[in-house]
Amino acid sequence: MKKKQIIIAAAIAALLIITTLSVGYRMIYGKAFAGNDVVEIYIDTDDNADSLQTKIFPHLRPLAIKGWKLLDNIDGKQKIRTGYYRLTSTSSTIKAYKTVRHGMQTPVKLVMNNIRTNEQLAGRIAKQIMLDSTEIIKALNDTAICSSYGYAPNTIIAMFIPNTYEVYWDMNVEKLLKRMDKEHKAFWNQSRLAKAEEIGLSQLEVSILASIVEEETAVNDEKPTVAGLYINRLKRGIPLQADPTVKFAVGDFTLKRILHKHLETDSPYNTYKVAGLPPGPIRMPSIIGLNSVLNYQKHDYIYMCAKEDFSGRHNFATNLAQHNANARRYQNALNRRGIK
Repeated sequence: MKKKQIIIAAAIAALLIITTLSVGYRMIYGKAFAGNDVVEIYIDTDDNADSLQTKIFPHLRPLAIKGWKLLDNIDGKQKIRTGYYRLTSTSSTIKAYKTVRHGMQTPVKLVMNNIRTNEQLAGRIAKQIMLDSTEIIKALNDTAICSSYGYAPNTIIAMFIPNTYEVYWDMNVEKLLKRMDKEHKAFWNQSRLAKAEEIGLSQLEVSILASIVEEETAVNDEKPTVAGLYINRLKRGIPLQADPTVKFAVGDFTLKRILHKHLETDSPYNTYKVAGLPPGPIRMPSIIGLNSVLNYQKHDYIYMCAKEDFSGRHNFATNLAQHNANARRYQNALNRRGIK
């Protein structure tokens, strides 16, 4: 009898051990997430192991929660890693845990385009990664930091080439600027540098002119024509008289009609009063804009005026009489629409 009891006890013990090991295995190596959706977790500098549990536990299966707590106890809830983590629904508990706790981040897309000012740039970046906009604008307005990259606060925007970049969500300002400097240098390859030299413009001057071209027209196939017009003016020593620079000087990009009082604005960006290019870009020029300057259309135009059909295109002229006729048609169209 005793022998039979021993055998039964041993069998029960073995079963308990097997069950415990099985449960333990499923806690650690079983499927972590309850649903079939991808789970996205953002961890910032204010998070700790407890707040991380609050973020991820609602997505975990009950056994996985126990497994996560067990792993946390083994690790001693050591310091967690900031970042963005994209976890697949098929991940095991230990795989999900290691991904997050060991900082195995998923890159995010940083999109930069259609930006006019440093403040707008800082705000756009801050919406996409962990950085705070005040921290970004502080760096962009720091003379020493800008100078280390060969720029000033009013020109640093030229270092940013509009594109979509893969970055880590928790990158700091230093890494951001270094990455943008690297991308800028990659854009300015030997071919583009040679074209700029042939035109007689520096990289920064190409960016400044491209920013004006892009504010003048949203029609891509017209941009090389507009670029050629301004290059003609620069070569002949004629003031650019670009309306977008007046808007920038006034500080109002919504102006639909440039009046005489606007032309009297005292600013180095007012190209009606100051000859040559303004001291900095009036927006972040796109790759299309930059290439439009580097591959500008050669012609004899020195005047342009928006078309009276409000198509966004322009009438171009080689002489003042022709330009005045174009301008009268446009002014009459504005009057008919009551645009002041």
